[in-house]
Amino acid sequence: MKHLQSLLMIQLIAISVGFAQTSSFLTAADLAFLEGMTKDVLEASRIYPDQFISKEFGANKTGATLIRPGGRNAYPSFWIRDYAMSLETGLIPKKEQLHMLMLTASTQCDQAWVTKKGSLVPFGAIADHVRIDDSKPIYFPGTYSYEGQGTPEFGTLPPYCDQFYFVHMAYYYVKHTGDYKILLKEVNGFRLIDRLKTSFHVPPSDVTNHIVYATEAMRGVDFGFRDAQAITGNLSFPSILKYRAATELSEMLQLIKSGESKKYQQIASKIKETLPGLFLDERGMLLASTGKSKQADVWATALAVYMGLLEGENLNKASSILANAYKSGTLSYRGNIRHILTTDDYNEKTAWEVSLSAKNTYQNGAYWGTPTGWVCFAINKVDPQSAMTLANEYIEDLKTNDYRKGGNFGAPYECFNKQTYTQNPIYLTTVACPLVAFRKMIK
Repeated sequence: MKHLQSLLMIQLIAISVGFAQTSSFLTAADLAFLEGMTKDVLEASRIYPDQFISKEFGANKTGATLIRPGGRNAYPSFWIRDYAMSLETGLIPKKEQLHMLMLTASTQCDQAWVTKKGSLVPFGAIADHVRIDDSKPIYFPGTYSYEGQGTPEFGTLPPYCDQFYFVHMAYYYVKHTGDYKILLKEVNGFRLIDRLKTSFHVPPSDVTNHIVYATEAMRGVDFGFRDAQAITGNLSFPSILKYRAATELSEMLQLIKSGESKKYQQIASKIKETLPGLFLDERGMLLASTGKSKQADVWATALAVYMGLLEGENLNKASSILANAYKSGTLSYRGNIRHILTTDDYNEKTAWEVSLSAKNTYQNGAYWGTPTGWVCFAINKVDPQSAMTLANEYIEDLKTNDYRKGGNFGAPYECFNKQTYTQNPIYLTTVACPLVAFRKMIK
């Protein structure tokens, strides 16, 4: 009898384990695959000291390891946002973090100046990317030339997002090393904490609600992953990043016993209070802006859910519209995500109202893996099965097109479309950002 009871118990355990494996968001094997690929892509993205890249870009003379946006020949510089977006993988050692944090701080603009093309680099601005050969900061997208930077099509101000990613870099370093005294270290005559505060206040913002904005005359790119688009008015995506940066600054200031901590917590609270009423459309999608390219923004909507800015009915509506869009086929392809639902394209010629790229290429309608984790996180709030299916499609595409197979394989790509177009193989945030989000969901 005891033997029979034992057999029954074993069967029940087996059934229970089998159910858990099939109902969990990702299998242990798929998560391990993604972690392994992320480690390999990160290694392919490293530029070691004195490592020679090409005749055009030279060798890494910054004194320590840099991490670029991806492997092979794409983006041979140190990009602040791509690096910062990959930090939470936990795969970047303290020594490497410290070097890139200090390099970013040392290239912060300490004197406002106007480029030859007429764009303004404000005091406190953070570089879009930093050259590896001479550590010169390039504050604007579209070029590697220090002298030729700042052409109007990429904005007359530097991209807004990098200021907030600089704060995130410092916050992550302090939280994961315990070295809060680094905040008091001087870099070119200014304490790091003062550089962080200055950076935070660079993007133009409404003084009453702290929402970031751009005008036609003075425009900065709202987020570097759509720097080929012109977006004006109040801006949702950088305001979400500002919300997180404000909470992080508040916490860092508290660590050094600064009375300013409460000020930044109040800024974060005001942004969270303002965001839904200013940007949510009747369906529950966040608009990218209130001016030019005032369109429902998949990435901003998903990120707002992921970072906890939407609650209650607003959260439910935002998650539901993304889930419904996924099931209708207007959101994703092979597990990768569009900036705009196919049903929300500006017209038959372009996805965004104003874009430098052709429709269904690059940031104007191609599909990206970077936000897949945020989207899965949002959909999972209302439809776990759809979130799991989307995640599995994403993993399956990485396995099918894994660059480690050699030949013409290149996944993780920066983006691709439904035809033959692909952009930049071995792209770091395509795997790093979903890995971070999936881990958060599995906890």
